[in-house]
Amino acid sequence: MKTKTLTLLCLFVAALAFAEVSKKDKQILIDLHNSTNGDNWKVKWNLDLPVNTWQGVTVENDKIVSINLLFNNLTGTLPASIGELTSLKKLELSFNPITGTIPSEFGNLKNLEVLAINGAYLSGSIPESIGNLSQLKQLHLSSNQLSGTIPNSIGNLKNIEIFNVFDNDLSGTLPIELANCRNLRELVVAENNFTNPEDFSIVVLSTSGNKVQLNSQNTLINDQSTFAIEREAED
Repeated sequence: MKTKTLTLLCLFVAALAFAEVSKKDKQILIDLHNSTNGDNWKVKWNLDLPVNTWQGVTVENDKIVSINLLFNNLTGTLPASIGELTSLKKLELSFNPITGTIPSEFGNLKNLEVLAINGAYLSGSIPESIGNLSQLKQLHLSSNQLSGTIPNSIGNLKNIEIFNVFDNDLSGTLPIELANCRNLRELVVAENNFTNPEDFSIVVLSTSGNKVQLNSQNTLINDQSTFAIEREAED
């Protein structure tokens, strides 16, 4: 009897050890692999092995919670299906030559806290749907080829701490609603074509809970972090 019980226990533990994400979630990762030329990645995935063994993928409770593929030579475009990984908390794809646009479906990532795609070749506009990411704390989209205006929905990101769109071709006005986000501690918007950075900085100054000052380099400084606010050069 004891032997039978021990055997059942071992089988139960083994089943837990090899617990796997759903077929749907696995297919979404395969979509990412295929659309970004996974056979040419620096560190490749063995698609025959369990997902939790794939480099850069973190699985918790059979759910994919993090994808981190920094500097891994992802080329091609991002699949819209990533937006179905609703347990995802971190998507880090920076410094890969990814092209195309940011899928509007990313706005469905209701638990996402970090979205980082710096140093790629993303084009088009920032989707309005990004404003749906109520848990987002960090948005990093610097050094891409993004254009158009920043959607006013960005002001809905009440938990945002870092907003970084440095070195793109964005224009128009910075949403004042973003300046009112109380958790904002780092704003990097230089090397774009915004028309209201000075007005925006005034709102940041008035709403900051910390002592903030504007230095001679037109950068807002407080005792914890830097707000890099682009301002038009004086004649």
